[in-house]
Amino acid sequence: MNSFKPTTRTKLKRMVERGEYDRGMVYRILDEGFVCHVGLIIDGQPYVIPTGYGRAGDSLYIHGSAASRLLRSMAGGIPVCVTVTLVDGLVLARSAFHHSINYRSVVIFGTATIVADFREKMMALQTFTEHIIPGRWAEVREPNEQELKATTVLVLALEEVSAKIRSGPPKDDPEDQELPVWAGELPLRVEAKEPVNDPNLRPGITPPFYTLNYSRKEK
Repeated sequence: MNSFKPTTRTKLKRMVERGEYDRGMVYRILDEGFVCHVGLIIDGQPYVIPTGYGRAGDSLYIHGSAASRLLRSMAGGIPVCVTVTLVDGLVLARSAFHHSINYRSVVIFGTATIVADFREKMMALQTFTEHIIPGRWAEVREPNEQELKATTVLVLALEEVSAKIRSGPPKDDPEDQELPVWAGELPLRVEAKEPVNDPNLRPGITPPFYTLNYSRKEK
């Protein structure tokens, strides 16, 4: 299927024109983001925890310390809500009321399961690394047995998913459009600066090609 089927939880109730269910668009947003926020309830207490993630096909992987209460709770099969948001720009209107933000966001509902299979776990760890910076996994030392034991990996099937997108100029009321106030968009982006060498770097090792002109945007 090329699109996610809206559910009672993912179907937008307000500003329905901003809703997006196209699988390709959803995955582009997930692949551009760095951090997701995991919402869940543990012993009656709501938590929203930021963490890294990686996507492989129709699966979202989350990892962390084997001692993590968050991961242990998620592995127990409790419902979770995972969100990713990209801020594309500030929208400055002529009135304070109509100021806004251009953004792309994804909301995922489901339950996560622990990844026990060795090959899938290694694939997920490779996915995390490549999600941050493509090309890195091939150069670094892979996790050893002790590191694997200390790391929990969870997988969340991408089934109940939707995106919400706001783009374009401000939407001022007609009577405000003649006000002598600048209005428009202030685009924002994640921009990498020059790589900084580790002080303990051996002489003669230069920054790899994938750290130069680094961008989160799809090539």
